[in-house]
Amino acid sequence: MDIKLDPSRDDLPLMANTSHILVKHYVLDLDVDFESQIIEGTIVLFFESGNKFKKQSSSTEETYPSESNKACKFRTPEPCHIPVTNTRTVSSKMGYNDFVICGKGEKDTSGKDGNHDNQEQASGISSSKYCCDAGNHGSEDFLLVLDCCDLSVLKVEEVDVAAVPGIEKFTRSPKLRNQIVCELVALPADRWREQLDYYARCSQAPGCGELLFDIDTWSLQIRKTGVQTATDFPHAIRIQYTTKPQGRSVTWTSDQSGRPCVYTMGSPINNRALFPCQEPPVAMSTWQATVRAAASFVVLMSGENSAKPTQLREGCSSWHYYVTMPMPASTFTIAVGSWTETKPEICSSDDLATEKSFSPFEADFRYVGVCGHMEYPCRFQNASATTQEIIPHRVFAPVCLKGACQETLLPLIPPCLSAAHSVLGTHPFSRLDVLIVPANFPSLGMASPHLVFLSQSTLTGMSQFCGTRLCHEIAHAWFGLAIGARDWTEEWLSEGFATHLEDVFWAKAQQLAPHEAREQRELRACLRWRRLQDEVRNSPEDMQVLRPNKEKTGHVSDSGSSVIKHGLNPDKVFMQVHYLKGYFLLRFLARRLGDDTYFSFLRKFVHKFHGQLILSQDFLQMLLESIPEERRLELSVENIFQDWLESSGIPQPLQRERLAGAECGLVRQVSAEVAKWVRVNRRPRKRKRKETEEVLEKLLPDQLVLLLEHLLEQRTLNPRTLQRLERTYHLSEQDAEVRHRWCELVVKHKYTEAYRHVERFLQEDQGKRSPCKEPTGSTCVHEPVGRRFPCRLCWAAAYGGQHPATPCPPAWLSVVVHVPWLLSAAGSWLQLVPVGVTSACL
Repeated sequence: MDIKLDPSRDDLPLMANTSHILVKHYVLDLDVDFESQIIEGTIVLFFESGNKFKKQSSSTEETYPSESNKACKFRTPEPCHIPVTNTRTVSSKMGYNDFVICGKGEKDTSGKDGNHDNQEQASGISSSKYCCDAGNHGSEDFLLVLDCCDLSVLKVEEVDVAAVPGIEKFTRSPKLRNQIVCELVALPADRWREQLDYYARCSQAPGCGELLFDIDTWSLQIRKTGVQTATDFPHAIRIQYTTKPQGRSVTWTSDQSGRPCVYTMGSPINNRALFPCQEPPVAMSTWQATVRAAASFVVLMSGENSAKPTQLREGCSSWHYYVTMPMPASTFTIAVGSWTETKPEICSSDDLATEKSFSPFEADFRYVGVCGHMEYPCRFQNASATTQEIIPHRVFAPVCLKGACQETLLPLIPPCLSAAHSVLGTHPFSRLDVLIVPANFPSLGMASPHLVFLSQSTLTGMSQFCGTRLCHEIAHAWFGLAIGARDWTEEWLSEGFATHLEDVFWAKAQQLAPHEAREQRELRACLRWRRLQDEVRNSPEDMQVLRPNKEKTGHVSDSGSSVIKHGLNPDKVFMQVHYLKGYFLLRFLARRLGDDTYFSFLRKFVHKFHGQLILSQDFLQMLLESIPEERRLELSVENIFQDWLESSGIPQPLQRERLAGAECGLVRQVSAEVAKWVRVNRRPRKRKRKETEEVLEKLLPDQLVLLLEHLLEQRTLNPRTLQRLERTYHLSEQDAEVRHRWCELVVKHKYTEAYRHVERFLQEDQGKRSPCKEPTGSTCVHEPVGRRFPCRLCWAAAYGGQHPATPCPPAWLSVVVHVPWLLSAAGSWLQLVPVGVTSACL
C-alpha cells in the first residue's frame, strides 16, 4: 500500500477506501504524556457500508490499491490476554507529575513491544505470516484502509457491541453485532443524547477477536480472515495506539509563560498522525472524546459542550467533549495546556440573555425550512437558535496574556458574532472558544468547530487587526466548516469567502456608515490587489490555479482514494492565491449583482447547503440562476471557470476593473502623504528659514500599511526621515501588519536605531514569517493575509548573513552584527527557512 509520490509534485494521498465503507462516529479515549511527548489510548470506529458520493465520482488517473490489494502481507497481532472492558481504566496505575499527564512517564518505545508503526513497513511486511493470494480473486478478504501516519499501532480488535447491557432496547437483532451498529448510527436526530450514550457504552465493551493489520507510510490496513465484503466486515473496531513525538499532526512546545502545551496546528497531513481515520471530506462523521490530563492543565477541543474537568484522583483530571454535527475528521482540533480563561469584568443580565445557549437536547424543533443534509440536530431547524445573534463564548490564553485578551480580544467577540449573524443568519455552531496559541503558531489564525486559534500577534496595536482576523475565522464557521469543499483543491470555497466576508463583518461590527464602510473596503481591495500582483510574480503558474483538477474536480478512484494536488508542497502553505483570487471573484460577483441582492442570495445558499460538501459549480449555478437573464451578460459557469478558476495569473475581468476603477478617498489621502514624505526626505539637513513644515495627516492602520509599502519603493530614505516617520505614527506601537513593513524599512536602510524593533518582531510575531519567495530578496509573500518582508533579513537570521546560494550584502549582514542573538536562536525558527533549502537543513 506504500505510495511513491512524484517529488516534483508533492501530492498528498488520501488513502481511505470510503467508496465501500464509511466511519460514522469516533470514540477517543486518550492520555497526554508531556514527558514522553506522546498521546496514547484507544479509538473506536463505528462504520456504515457504502458512500452516497460514489455514483457521482469516477476513477482518476491516479488510483491506489483498494480492498483487493494484491501485494500486501499481514502479520499476526501479538497475543493480548488483558480484556479491555473499560478503556478509561487502562492508565489508572500510571504515574504522573505536574507536567506528565497520567501516562507512563517514559520515552516512547515504539517497536519494542510488538507494535507496528509507519517506519517498519519494509522489514515488517516481508516477515509477515499472512498474505493476500494474488491469484485467488474470488476469495480475497475485504481490506479496510484508514489514513494513518507517524503512529505506533499496538492492537486492533473487533468490539462485541452485543455484550453491552440494555442494547436490546433499541435493536431488533441483539445478537448481530453489525446490525446493532447499523441501527445505532441510524437513530433519529432527536435521540442524539441516547445515541452518544450507547456509543460510549459500546466503546467500552470487550473485544471479541483481534484483527490482522499492517501499516505503511500513509495508511493502516485492517482485515478479518474470511470476511470478503464491506457489509460483513466488523462495523465496530477498537485500535490501541500511541502518537510519536515527531508526529506531524500536533506540536509539542511551551506557551508564552514557559509552560508545556500541545496542540493541533493545521498540518498539511491533517489529523492522521493524531489518530487513524478516514480523511477524505466525504467521510462526514461525529465524535466524542475523553482526554485525561494533569489537574494543572486545561483541555480544549472541537466540541458542542463547554467541558468541565472531572477529578479522577489526586493530580489528574478527565475532560469529555462531543460533536453531533457530521464533519470531516480533518476538522477535529485539540489543545492541552495551562490556559487561563479570560472573563469580562462586568457581565450584564442583557448579555446573559443574548448569549443563552440552546443545546440540541433542549431545542424546539419547529422546522423553519427543509435542510438538504444528512440528519443531525441542526440549529437551522431550531427556531430559537436562528434568532441567537451572539453564541456563548470563552477566551483562553497563557496567563501572561490574560490582560491583553481582556483589553483587546474579549470586547470584540460579541459585535463580530452579531455582525456575522446579521449577514448570514443562523450560527452553525452553538458555542465558541477562542485560544491564543503559543508564539510558534505558523499563521495568524485557524478555525475549527467550536474552537478558534489566534496568534498573539493579533493582540498588538489598535483593535482593527484583531477584529478583522477574528471576523475571518468566524466566517469559516459557515464557509469551510458548515459548508465544506468536496474536493480540497478548491480551497477558494473556504478562504475566498472568509476573506471577502471579513470586511463585511468588520464594517458592521464597527457600525460604520455606508460610505465609510465602502471606503474601507476599497482601501483593503487596493492592498489585496498589490498582494495578488506579488503572488503572481513570485509563485509557479501551476500553483496559481483555483481549480487545478478542472473537469476531474471531485473525482476519486473506485475505492474512494484520491490525491490532493500539491498538498505536501512546502510553498503551498504560504501561498495566498486561494484567498486573493477567491476574494476578487466574489467581489466581482457582488458588484455585478449589487450588495443587497448578493447577500440575500448568500443567506439562501447557506440555508440550502449547510451541513454539506460542495463544488464550485454548486455555488455558481445557484448564483446565476438567481440573476435575471438580461443581467447575466457574459456571465456563465464556463466563463467563470475559464477566466477565474482554471487559469493562472491575474484574471482578465479583474485587470479591466482595476484599470478602469478610480482610487477611493482613503487611497488618495495616502498618495498625498507619500508625496509629502518624499519631499521631507529630499530636504537638506539645514533648511532655509522660510520653508514651511509639512503638515502630516493622521492615518488608519490600513493606510499606514499602504504608506509604508509605497515608501519601501523609494531608493533611499535618510535616518532623519525614518526617525520622524516612526515618531509621527508611533510605528513601534502599531499592529503587527504595520510593524512588519516598518521592519522592512529599518533593515533596507540600515537604520540601526530601530534594530530593537526588528528584534521584537522576530521574537513575538513568528506566525507572520514564512519561507522566502524571491531569491533576489525584494519581497516575501506571507500567509495568510499577505505580508512583505526582506528575504535577506530571513537569511541573516537563519544563516548568519549568507543564503546557501547567494551572498548576503552588507546591509543585511549589519542585522546580524547588531542583533547577535539571531544567530543562536535561529535554529528553532523553521518558518525562517528560505525556499530552496533542502529538508536536511531542517
